[in-house]
Amino acid sequence: MKKIDRIYYTGDEKIRFNVPPYTGKELDNIKKAVENQKICGDGEFTKSCSKWLEEKTGTKKCLLTTSCTHATELAALLADIRPGDEVIMPSYTFVSTADAFVLRGATPVFVDIRPDTMNIDETLIEDAITEKTRAIVPVHYAGVGCEMDTIMDIAKRHNLLVIEDAAQGVMASYKGKALGSIGDFGCYSFHETKNYSMGEGGALLIAHEKDIENAEIFREKGTDRSKYYRGQVDKYRWVNYGSSYLPSELNAAYLYAQLEEADTINNWRMDRWKEYYELLKPLAEEGKIELPFIPEECTHNAHMFYIKTKDQEERAALISHLIHYDIVAVFHYVPLHSAPAGLKFGRFHGEDRYTTKESERLLRLPMYYGLTAEQTAFVAEKVREFYNR
Repeated sequence: MKKIDRIYYTGDEKIRFNVPPYTGKELDNIKKAVENQKICGDGEFTKSCSKWLEEKTGTKKCLLTTSCTHATELAALLADIRPGDEVIMPSYTFVSTADAFVLRGATPVFVDIRPDTMNIDETLIEDAITEKTRAIVPVHYAGVGCEMDTIMDIAKRHNLLVIEDAAQGVMASYKGKALGSIGDFGCYSFHETKNYSMGEGGALLIAHEKDIENAEIFREKGTDRSKYYRGQVDKYRWVNYGSSYLPSELNAAYLYAQLEEADTINNWRMDRWKEYYELLKPLAEEGKIELPFIPEECTHNAHMFYIKTKDQEERAALISHLIHYDIVAVFHYVPLHSAPAGLKFGRFHGEDRYTTKESERLLRLPMYYGLTAEQTAFVAEKVREFYNR
């Protein structure tokens, strides 16, 4: 990893929005996997990653997958989502949150978000429930937990499943409980833009013992191969439908190097997050921007640092200003309910008071393991320059 040893960053290098995490041990792990002659999946490193996640989150079972998208698809299979079912979720999320259920023939029912955390507004969920509702899918935006006590209470009273989209939530928690481990299923992402990465990858957290065997079968192309490798059956057979959700052992080897350094990576990112916050706080106090809000019961993971501008036009102008100094800042999701597929497959329940308006104001600043204090200071200086000129 290239280090910047200047006393102050002068802007003569491009500050990218994201750089995939790298600790230096990844290639050694990959070499070891090759030497083990086991690279197809569920080898030493896959098992090590899964065990690490189980111990870190306290979940009953963790299965590594090829992506968070596939983890969510597995959760939809295990939830037995069928055509005609409805699933409640925010519209401000990535397409995979909805895709997993649309593929099963279900209708995503979008409700508005809270403007403070950008998470689903838990007070609007109950009104969206119908006799067709099967599950609630809270999305922990920016690694900040949704109001899970309220969501779990609603689910219990209405006999609904809770499938956490914790793609951005590894190493984050709500009231001391790891995000992804609170509902019936939790879905993690290890995409290159996440805090810990295997390039493309994910994981499914399973809360209940009763779901583990089916999860293994669905993940192994509908076979009982996992039981065969444990010596529980003398041959493996096709016993149900399924697909191939196993990641390569090479990907798992890459990821495990980062999980072993998870605290180091997390602390680095938190330092940069706090620096941004303090450096930009005066602008927020002047009412020129808004900064992220972290509820008291939530421990976040510095997955991203964003600010909110006055409106979409101001955001575009700020992006152009930062690009002039080789700083790459980006906006995020276009709300799903306004997208072509969202209009085709889903529906928005209630009033869109905040989803669209807040999505058009949000701007993500560079954030990654390896970003230096000098670089965050330079970015913050250029943001202040824009507002103070």
